[in-house]
Amino acid sequence: MARLVIDPVTRIEGHLRCEAVVADGKVKDAYSSCTMWRGIEVIMKGRDPREAWVFVQRLCGVCTTVHAIASIRAVEDALKIKVPRNADLIRNLIMANQCVQDHVIHFYHLHALDWVDVVSALKADPAKTSELAKTISPWPNNSTTYFKAVQDKLKAFVERGQLGIFSNGYWGHPAYNLPPEANLMAVAHYLEALDWQKEVIKMMAMLGAKNPHPQTFLVGGMAIPIDPESQNAINAGTIAALNKYADMAIEFVEKVYIPDLLAVASFYKDWAKYGGNVNFLACGEYPEANGKMWLPAGIIKNKNLKEIYPVDHKKIQEYITRSYYKYSKGENAGLHPWDGETTPNYTGPKPPYEYLNVDGKYSWGKAPRYEDLPMEVGPLARVLVAYASGHKEVKEAVDMVMKKLGVGPEALFSTLGRTAARGIIALVTAYKTKDFINELAANIKKGDYTIANTEKWDPKTWPAEAKGMGWHDAPRGALSHYIVIKNKKIENYQMVVPSTWNLSPRDNKGVRGPVEEALVNTPVADSKQPLELLRTIHSFDPCMACGMHIVEVKEE
Repeated sequence: MARLVIDPVTRIEGHLRCEAVVADGKVKDAYSSCTMWRGIEVIMKGRDPREAWVFVQRLCGVCTTVHAIASIRAVEDALKIKVPRNADLIRNLIMANQCVQDHVIHFYHLHALDWVDVVSALKADPAKTSELAKTISPWPNNSTTYFKAVQDKLKAFVERGQLGIFSNGYWGHPAYNLPPEANLMAVAHYLEALDWQKEVIKMMAMLGAKNPHPQTFLVGGMAIPIDPESQNAINAGTIAALNKYADMAIEFVEKVYIPDLLAVASFYKDWAKYGGNVNFLACGEYPEANGKMWLPAGIIKNKNLKEIYPVDHKKIQEYITRSYYKYSKGENAGLHPWDGETTPNYTGPKPPYEYLNVDGKYSWGKAPRYEDLPMEVGPLARVLVAYASGHKEVKEAVDMVMKKLGVGPEALFSTLGRTAARGIIALVTAYKTKDFINELAANIKKGDYTIANTEKWDPKTWPAEAKGMGWHDAPRGALSHYIVIKNKKIENYQMVVPSTWNLSPRDNKGVRGPVEEALVNTPVADSKQPLELLRTIHSFDPCMACGMHIVEVKEE
C-alpha cells in the first residue's frame, strides 16, 4: 500500500496536511493534520468580556465576522442580555450577506478547479459555449463575443507562460469530465465572480463600518445608529443601498451560481457515491421576531432523516488523545469547553519529516464529539436538518436540485451533496435577506430606532461568576464560543470552530474525524496528482486558521 501526502493543502485558509493510505486505486485510510498551534484562547484570559469579540475575530483573515457574532452571543448569554429586534436584524443582514458571498467565493475560487479543467477551455468553440450558456440561464453575458474574449485572455496567459491564478493545476487529469465548452463557461464565471464578490459584500461593510473585521458589534446590540434624519446613520438611503446589494446577490446566485452548479454536477453524478458521513450537527441561525431560528438546529444520527434530535451544547466534549495538547485530567479525558484547557504538547516528528507518526498524536486540532460521536457541520448539515424538519424554502430548493440532477435524497450524503448544499443555502439565504431588510424598514417607519440594550453594560450589574456560550451557524458550519466570567474578567475562553469538527483527528476511541472518514474509499487515478482527494477535502471548505488560532509563543 502506498502512503500519499498532501502538504500543504492549497485553496483553503490556513495550513492543513492530509496523509492517505492507498491500495488498489482507492483510499483505505486517511489522517488529517492541522500543522499550526492553537492559542488565542490563552490570551483571552483576564480580559474584559465586552472586548472579547474584537480580539477573537482576528483568528482569521476570512472568517472574521462569524467569530465576532459568536463571541457577542456568548457574553450576552452569560449576562442574560436580550438584544432589540433591530440589532438582530442588522446582525442577520451582515451574517447573511457574508454567507452568500462566502459560498460563491468557495464554489468558484476554492472548489471549482477540482471539477473544471481550465486549459481544456482553450479548445472550446465560443459559439457552442454561448449556446450552452443560453440553455441554462438568461444571464446577460452569454454571447459568443463575450466567451471569445474570455478565451483570448486565457490564451494570452498561456502563451506568455503566465497562468497566474491558474498555475499548478492538474490540467488534463483523467478525472476531469466537463467538455471544453462547459469549462470555458465556468472559467468565464470564475472571473466574473471575482468582480461580483468585492461589490456585493458592501452591504456588510456599510453595516459593519468595514470589511473584513467589522467594528459595529456591541455586547447588547449594535453600535450603528438608526436615524432617518441623519446622513451618518441608517436612513432611507441605506435601505435603498441594502436592497441594491441584496438584488445583486439574488441575481448572481440565481442566474450564474446555481445554473453552473447544476451544469457541473450533471457531469459528476458518480460523486454522489463518495465523500459521505453519517452524523450531522446544525446549530440554527438567523433569529426571527418569534424567538425561533429561521434555519433550524438539530442533530442527525446515522443518516436517519426521520428523527431530528435537539442540540444541547452540554453534550459536547473535546478530546486531545491524538492532538498535540495535554489535559490535567489525562490523555483520554473529554472536556466540555467551559472546562476546556489549551496546553500545547508537541510530540510529533522533528521537521522536515516524511510521514506523520499516526500511531500517536498527529494534529494541532482537537477532536470535538457530541455524545462521543464525530459530527459533520456545515452547509450539508444545515440543509439536511432543515430538509428533514420540513423547512419550506430549503425543501423546495433541495427538491428542485434533485429533480434537475435526477437523483434522490441519498445523493446528499456525499461530496456532490455537500457541494450542492452550499449552493442551496446561498440561494435561500439570498432571498431571505430581502425579508430582513423589509422588516428593518418597517420598524424604522414605525419609529423604532432602538439598536442596543445597555442595561448590563456596567460591570457593577454583573454577577460574581457567570458562564455563557454563543452559537453561530457560519458558512463553514456550527461555530461555538464559550466564556467563563469571574470577578468581571474572562476566567476561561474556548472556541469550537467548524474546521475543528470537520478536520478533527481520531478521538480517544480511535474513531476518525469527518474528513478522514469521508476520504475512505475515494478513488485515486494518479497518486502523484490526487485530484480526487482534493475534491472531498475542499468540499468541506477547511479553515485551519480558525481551527488553530495562531499566536506567537515567544515575543518574536
